[in-house]
Amino acid sequence: MKKQLIALQEYLAQNGLDAAYISNPTDINYFTGFYSDPVERILALLVFPDKDPFMFAPQLEVEAAKDAGWDKDVFGYLDHEDPFALMAGHIKDIAGSPVNWGIEKDDMSVQKLEALSQQFPDAKFPNNLSRYMENAKLIKTPEEIAELKAAGDEADYAFSVAFKAIKEGRTEQEVVAEIEYAMMKKGVMHMSFDTIVQAGANAANPHGGPEKTPIKKDELILFDLGTVHNGYISDSSRTVAFGQPDDKALDIYKVDLEAQYAAMDAAKPGITAAELDKVARDIITKAGYGEYFIHRLGHGMGTSEHEFPSIMEGNDMELKPGMCFSIEPGIYIPNVAGVRIEDCVYITEDGCEPFTHTSKELKYID
Repeated sequence: MKKQLIALQEYLAQNGLDAAYISNPTDINYFTGFYSDPVERILALLVFPDKDPFMFAPQLEVEAAKDAGWDKDVFGYLDHEDPFALMAGHIKDIAGSPVNWGIEKDDMSVQKLEALSQQFPDAKFPNNLSRYMENAKLIKTPEEIAELKAAGDEADYAFSVAFKAIKEGRTEQEVVAEIEYAMMKKGVMHMSFDTIVQAGANAANPHGGPEKTPIKKDELILFDLGTVHNGYISDSSRTVAFGQPDDKALDIYKVDLEAQYAAMDAAKPGITAAELDKVARDIITKAGYGEYFIHRLGHGMGTSEHEFPSIMEGNDMELKPGMCFSIEPGIYIPNVAGVRIEDCVYITEDGCEPFTHTSKELKYID
């Protein structure tokens, strides 16, 4: 049994919990090696302090879970059956009627909680396992770092494809299609999030997406992309020049790059998340663009692209070796341009190392 599961069992015992219901698909993958998005169906991992855990899944996922390497029980259900009634039967066979439960309150829907409660009327839910998961996944092991490095290599390859795909008149969406087709040919079947390509003023919308707008010369183009490698993700951003952008756009890039480099240099054990955010933010503010840096400096990453911790003002958590997160200052001026430069990194004993290595010096594409 994976050491992550053993640690969870010990946590349940220490905190007087009779059972844990794990519902987040990325957390199920973290414990079992099996990932699936069940959509409207029920996928759960049931863990007990002193009994073997089991997975409960749609019948059409049972064999896939076993093939993924899960060597404990997998119980399935058919679409016309009541999943919680069947699940409760298996729970009662193994562990009686648990009273004190841990659930992922950040993930579990009200409907699922009510369905579980109907099967176990005496159940109480005193523990939010979402907080446990944050801390359990916070410090990555050397094995996890190796997977994240491999995902970073895939992202670097994606950037090389992306830059070659830029052509005047080609739309942002067409460039995305070129990137993702090339990754599939390479055997990478899943991007970690929807690939982003934004040109010119469109890049000033940091949560926008690729449009059908044709790419024009003399603009900056922002790329944000990542892949999934054995359940671990990459996430990186680069901004390049297509032709010769104007002086304002080039100044935005220069300032953002300075902020990103400074934060990379400052990221080391002992600095707090808030202090690291301030390193980059102070540079951007001093240059007159503070009001256009409208998000946190970074977010944790690992088996998903947004994990604990947030690298932002107000978070006084000290960074420690093995923590993994993004460093991604951005400057977004409406109707002008947007720039984001991002690497995900892991904290070492005396600094940080990035997972992606595509050059950040401004690349000019003719």
